Amino acid sequence: MAAYETSDAAPFGAISIFRSVQIVSDTLNRLSAWNDARVTRSALGKLTDRELDDIGLCRGDVELIGR
Repeated sequence: MAAYETSDAAPFGAISIFRSVQIVSDTLNRLSAWNDARVTRSALGKLTDRELDDIGLCRGDVELIGR
């Protein structure tokens, strides 16, 4: 029975490229999460106190929810 070794080293620069792509991906994910929170805070900020009370929130909760 023959065995074949498959544990070759990664090509030169592959790890650096992977980390660069990962940094860009993480940055885009954080930017997207920040924008979602901003839109949520904006939408909740436009509601009246009565409408916020209907969904179980008060004006002070708006900032906490967006985080």
